[in-house]
Amino acid sequence: MEKIAVIGAGQMGNGIAQVAASAGYDVLMVDIRQDFVDKGLSTIEKSLSKLVSKERMTQSDANDTIARISTSIDRNDCRDADLVVEAVPEVLDLKTSIFAELDRICKPECILASNTSSISISTIANSTTRPDKVIGMHFMNPVPIMKLVEIINGDKTSNATNAAVVSAAEHMGKTALSCNDSPGFISNRILCPMLNEAILALEEGVAKPEAIDGIMKLGMNHPIGPLALSDLIGLDTVLHIMNVLHDGLGDDKYAPAKLLQEMVAEGKLGRKSGEGFYKY
Repeated sequence: MEKIAVIGAGQMGNGIAQVAASAGYDVLMVDIRQDFVDKGLSTIEKSLSKLVSKERMTQSDANDTIARISTSIDRNDCRDADLVVEAVPEVLDLKTSIFAELDRICKPECILASNTSSISISTIANSTTRPDKVIGMHFMNPVPIMKLVEIINGDKTSNATNAAVVSAAEHMGKTALSCNDSPGFISNRILCPMLNEAILALEEGVAKPEAIDGIMKLGMNHPIGPLALSDLIGLDTVLHIMNVLHDGLGDDKYAPAKLLQEMVAEGKLGRKSGEGFYKY
């Protein structure tokens, strides 16, 4: 595997492009507008500068990393990629249409991966003629720092595809752990109900946000409390994943907290909107 294309130059996409290029892959970062790819490349340059200033990377290696990244606003440029990683918003129709298009554009042996955090890999794979070569490659945010890549096998993902993607993730310096396709996979099936439970405790007046977060940080050794983490992830994202779990697993224990639904409706989404459980 030599060339990796990343679809989407946002927070996740530019992080994936950075770690792939740092590992020596030739990377193509694609988005729908030039200003999006320019912003993505600028974010990578700032991230690399920070690593150089902390002496975790040499200036020469940073220059080489940037040199290995090319950009485009035309998905047809993915035609010679060995692996494509899609990192666009969590909208099923958007993902399936992109995968159907990539299936037409890319060479037959190309692996198509999704960075989705909750959408079914088997459903995405069904929009292609190569479901054996479709897989989930769920990087964690922020990508350059977090060590895990959650690898999700769809119903028809081949062992060879899994092995190739695990190898690529490890080459990027990540630990790749595999699971089978199921709502929320492993990461969000366990994490988001815990966040939702913290929101329910707040909703019921059991404790104030600072106490809920403090108890989990100091008592359970969590680096960040569940309410602060919800603000960081985005309350709209937490709500979306809870709805995926509730609908997909058909169990009311996954029903999103009323307070969570109300805050999202009011536009209180956490850090990105300036207010969630805390003000920013």
